[in-house]
Amino acid sequence: MASPLEPITAPRNDEAAPSQPPPPAPVRSRRTLLIVDDEAGPRQSLRVIFKDEYELLMAEDGPTAIELAQKHPIDVAVLDIRMAGMSGIEVLERLKYVNPDIEAIMMTAFETTDTIRQALRLRACDYINKPFDLATIRAAVGMAMQRRVLESEIHTSARKVQELLGELQNQRVDEQIARTRGDIYASIIHDINGPLTVISGFVQLLNQRLNRASRLDLEDLEFVKERLRIIERQVTTCIEISRRYLGFLRRRSGEPGARANVNQLLEDLEQLARVHPSLGNNDFLLAPLAEDTAVKMNGTDLIQILLNLVVNGFQCSPRPHRVEVGGRVLNTPLDLKAFADGPGDRLMNVEGLDNTAPLIQLWVRDDGPGIQPEVLPKIFEPYFTTKGPRQGTGLGLNIVQRLIRESNGALHVRTRVGEGTTFTIYVPGANPGK
Repeated sequence: MASPLEPITAPRNDEAAPSQPPPPAPVRSRRTLLIVDDEAGPRQSLRVIFKDEYELLMAEDGPTAIELAQKHPIDVAVLDIRMAGMSGIEVLERLKYVNPDIEAIMMTAFETTDTIRQALRLRACDYINKPFDLATIRAAVGMAMQRRVLESEIHTSARKVQELLGELQNQRVDEQIARTRGDIYASIIHDINGPLTVISGFVQLLNQRLNRASRLDLEDLEFVKERLRIIERQVTTCIEISRRYLGFLRRRSGEPGARANVNQLLEDLEQLARVHPSLGNNDFLLAPLAEDTAVKMNGTDLIQILLNLVVNGFQCSPRPHRVEVGGRVLNTPLDLKAFADGPGDRLMNVEGLDNTAPLIQLWVRDDGPGIQPEVLPKIFEPYFTTKGPRQGTGLGLNIVQRLIRESNGALHVRTRVGEGTTFTIYVPGANPGK
């Protein structure tokens, strides 16, 4: 009786290969052929035929064949249909379970319509009668190997295409993030331009007043002092704005020391929202936190998250409606059991949440039409949008989700059709002075 496991290894070239960096994925020099037959004669015949072309694995029964398939990458299997114990059809079914891409050739001396039908159902690529001739078996195995190589190349190409699509999608999202961040910084420059205009105007007034006077009396001195105090306040405002956002530029979310004052950011958010084209005739309400606190994340990212949610609220309906922003400090961790996904509820990034107190809870609420249950699972997908072609790219909520994930936060959506939607974010908090 032949051994159930009879691997055949081709002779190897003794010349040493030149030293090269390892390829990204190992490429096998020869394909692997599994031969399963409970008779030693056919096994040995096939061994002699194919030993110089393929890596051979031999099995005399079904369990051995399945064990070999679990341990080795098999390209083609030649299976006898009638075997003691497990039939070739049963072995084929198990092999396809281990690796659906294995090509199979069935052999039998007793061909029936039922066995052919079963083999085709399990996607066997060929069917050979015993006794087989050399040309027939060579052609069948060669064709099966070609199919296996072609399928492997197709799968590899498909994987590469998916990777390229993923990279392209990430690039587009990154471009949109950069564009939105650029808009924020343009608004910051606009904010600084305001106090600079005030400073310039008062400097001109002082110059005019001083140039007209040959000497300064008490009234002139008071005029100058008052204007200088205003100028000093405006200069301080410019310095604070520039320092704050330069700090944001240097520190990214997740880096040690990245933090920002929440109420200051809410004040900046209000200025951005008040002049946003999507505001239209909607009511916009923003309430600062009752206590001064900070978040452990990049301030610009938090503004971007909130601004995207606010604009999303503005655009949820063409009819005038209300959008509110508010928040509070949570001094205990979230009870995650209280959140349950449903037709109108979703909690995102639970696994990535830093659920350590204090947490900052911020919400953006609208009284618009709400989100339909069948639409809710899709709203965070890139490029998904229910808005008109000129109202958005479909990236806003995807960007929100990405930035929240980077900040170790979580996002909860609660929506009721006809009543409105509330987006609530939870991000790690910190004392402003620490």
